[in-house]
Amino acid sequence: MNDPDENPSREIEAAVYKPVDPRINLIDMEHSMIDFWRDNHVFERSLAQTADGPRWVFYEGPPTANGKPGTHHIEARAFKDIFPRFKTMKGWHVPRKAGWDCHGLPVELAIEKKLGFSGKADIERYGVAAFNAECRQSVLEHVAEFAELTERLAYWVDMDDAYFTMSAEYVDSVWWSLQRIFNKGLLVQDHRVTPYCPRCGTGLSDHELGQPGGYETVIDPSAFVRMPLADCALTAQFPGLALLVWTTTPWTLVSNTACAVNRDLAYVVAQPVGGAPVVMAADLVTTVLGEDAAVLANLTGDEVIGLSYHRPFDWVEFPATKAPLHTVIAADFVTADEGTGVVHEAPAFGAEDLLLCRSYDLPVVNPIGPDGCFLSDVPVVGGVFFKDADQIVLNTLEKSNLLYRQDPYEHSYPHCWRCHTALMYYAQPSWYIRTTKIKEELLRENEATRWHPKTIQWGRYGDWLHNNVDWALSRNRYWGTPLPIWKCPSNHLTCIGSRAELGTIAGRDLHDADPHRPYVDDITFACGECGETASRVPEVIDCWYDSGAMPFAQFGYPHQNVDEFAKSYPANFIAEAIDQTRGWFYTLMAVGTLVHDQSSYQDVLCLGHLVDEQGRKMSKHLGNVIEPIALMDEHGADAVRWFMLAAGSPWQARRVGHAAIAEIVRRVLLTFWNTVSFHVLYARAAQFDPSVSVPDPADRPVLDRWLLAATAKLARGVDAALEDYDTQTAGKLLADFIDDMSNWYVRRSRRRFWDGDVSAFATLHTCLRTLTGLMAPFTPFITEQVWQDLFANDAQDSVHLSAWPVLADGTVPGTLDDDALLNHVDLTRKLVELGRAARASATAKTRQPLAAALVTADGFAELPDELKQQLAQELNVQQVVDGRASGDLTDFSVKANFRSLGARYAQQTPSIAKAINELTGDELAQMVDDVRGAGAAKIVVAGVQYDLVSDDVTI
Repeated sequence: MNDPDENPSREIEAAVYKPVDPRINLIDMEHSMIDFWRDNHVFERSLAQTADGPRWVFYEGPPTANGKPGTHHIEARAFKDIFPRFKTMKGWHVPRKAGWDCHGLPVELAIEKKLGFSGKADIERYGVAAFNAECRQSVLEHVAEFAELTERLAYWVDMDDAYFTMSAEYVDSVWWSLQRIFNKGLLVQDHRVTPYCPRCGTGLSDHELGQPGGYETVIDPSAFVRMPLADCALTAQFPGLALLVWTTTPWTLVSNTACAVNRDLAYVVAQPVGGAPVVMAADLVTTVLGEDAAVLANLTGDEVIGLSYHRPFDWVEFPATKAPLHTVIAADFVTADEGTGVVHEAPAFGAEDLLLCRSYDLPVVNPIGPDGCFLSDVPVVGGVFFKDADQIVLNTLEKSNLLYRQDPYEHSYPHCWRCHTALMYYAQPSWYIRTTKIKEELLRENEATRWHPKTIQWGRYGDWLHNNVDWALSRNRYWGTPLPIWKCPSNHLTCIGSRAELGTIAGRDLHDADPHRPYVDDITFACGECGETASRVPEVIDCWYDSGAMPFAQFGYPHQNVDEFAKSYPANFIAEAIDQTRGWFYTLMAVGTLVHDQSSYQDVLCLGHLVDEQGRKMSKHLGNVIEPIALMDEHGADAVRWFMLAAGSPWQARRVGHAAIAEIVRRVLLTFWNTVSFHVLYARAAQFDPSVSVPDPADRPVLDRWLLAATAKLARGVDAALEDYDTQTAGKLLADFIDDMSNWYVRRSRRRFWDGDVSAFATLHTCLRTLTGLMAPFTPFITEQVWQDLFANDAQDSVHLSAWPVLADGTVPGTLDDDALLNHVDLTRKLVELGRAARASATAKTRQPLAAALVTADGFAELPDELKQQLAQELNVQQVVDGRASGDLTDFSVKANFRSLGARYAQQTPSIAKAINELTGDELAQMVDDVRGAGAAKIVVAGVQYDLVSDDVTI
């Protein structure tokens, strides 16, 4: 908008509006608004004034404050703030309880790094109590920085009453929920192969592999290994015959137990040029052995099953077993998609391998310790880290003439998302929640959930649920919620539901006890079944369970705040980044369904990740990290919020850069502010008072009525978009309206403001008040400043205490509904654009007056004279003329569409086409009007009348 002070203002005292400086310092203004909210307890008052309203529940996903907040925290907090503000303005009561995620390996690893530790042995020597005390302190180190970010962004959330997942009351609730799951028979111990981090010394749950960093692309050696067959009919016929086995984990060959084939595949005895014969899948011979390989015999899968072979290494001993070791067994999972169709089995290191070998009663042999290294008594590779053993194994195979060949194999390999160590699938006892038993319930709850975007529901998240595996709950670590299971020597299990219950059973007062390790490990009691001493099992639980339990554990439920929980479950709304589909979104739904048979949330917003201006992930290594406070102190929190909320699709990756945010300041915030300052400057000069009688909206000039109608349409559009969690659409509507209001209404009405036109003041007052309310959830700072300067009163001294501009019945106070007028003005503005383009193409500058503008647009004849006059003024012409009526401007070319006419009139088509070509100019113009207006025209050929629709002609 142009600078408004083309006409000098008079210095006067005006009671309605405060003076507004057209030059605003957004940063200083925002800090003053923070002080205003704090000093006047505005957030608390917004909760108090809606206390009797219906409750709208929002859950805060807890961050871990053992690191500095990042720019991505702005994104999540902006979305977590806008919808509670929106709902509060609509009269809902929206409590917002902050929370902190305190437990887990990320915290432990940070303390290990701080103390210079290299693993669990160092922790044990240091002492678990001292180590956990360090962890407890760590999670509080950056709370102040998160609080600063939260306040600076205007994210209104109750941090004074925040929940901490490490609090004793929180742990009590988690224990209660685990006891419920245990009593349902869904919390069990089992010996399974799970992803295991040798650096951290603990297993991972399957959904943790879905976290960023859960997989990394690596190049490993793949090996084609010969395993000679024992003496049999085939070896008598084909001396030197061996199984040809393919593996991408050569280190697992040390504990080879069996080989597997698919009985439904075709197999062959094949011989490469210059090599010994091998047994492999028929479909893979050419791929593996080459086109010159000879097929010596055809075999069925059943003929291969049962063959015995010599294992490649005898470095580990196998226990005595009735099941035949080192034989070929049947497996449905073997395919001919890659490899050789013969798979080697090491049940200690593969979930499918373990299940298959168990079905044959084959033993599980594990020569690798918890540190990921081969046991010291294993020849050749003893003490070697499992991934480092690959090349040693391959070299040994080559020396033994058992390695047919090796190839580099690029693939995605699981890594610890915390420390980036390569994982191994490792057989060990662990505690599981049988989430597979509630698969149908989870699918039911997902069906009832509203996902934004909807594609996540049965795409990324739905696939996850359909392929759900049991939750590996336990962790062999220290800083976490202890698994509340006590076991006696006879393996009787007791699951405890609270410290109070534990104290009753143990005969001790545990009211003030710390439920963490090592203190809880010292508490024993007599087993209720046999009387022997029961001790707690050593594991802690997955910290993701802690965060998934927050809907009830934040209240200490069911041991306290029973009514508060009942009013707060499930959540109406949650929002986090899209990677939480396999993190918090999943654990919330899983824990809620397990414990309450209902998911914890109804609507969920999945946010895209933030990247730099080049589309790269932000990292300190690349030097492209943008500090969040610095970003807001450069551009303002309102601009950063607007960027996060409205400058693109919320669920797509967004490129964060200073240029894009600076453009928001210029195009949206400053244009809004300049309009406000312009209005106040002249309204004060005219001593305008909106409480005094003003003209009825219906009696005002057409431009006023248009802006009022546009305001009503805007308000309903923003309301509908926010109800659908669509901030992008709502933001676009607001930005377009600000531009229209400034660059059309104010620009066209400037003279009226200079002259003190009450209708203009009253119109802009109403529209600015409505617009300020609509923008408040997006940009709480600048709208608060505008409210203080223009609209504040004793009852509503903050915009965030005001009512939403759209009433329950859809009406917008003070505005008009006039769709016809909106269409007329839209047409007028389009004609202005076209007219200016015509001037430009003719090199006739707008300052050069012209006699007339000829217009042929549909609907022009119906434009009010006032809008035609505005069109003439904008184009600097003496008059605008209907070009169709005058016939001075328009040439028409109308051709017959033979395809459409032929389908309708067949043999008459050529005659009709000829008649169209012979129409005069006036007749063509009439035909065009009829087709465009009524949708049909008539033509007479040889005395016969034919109807022509729009498809019949090309104009």
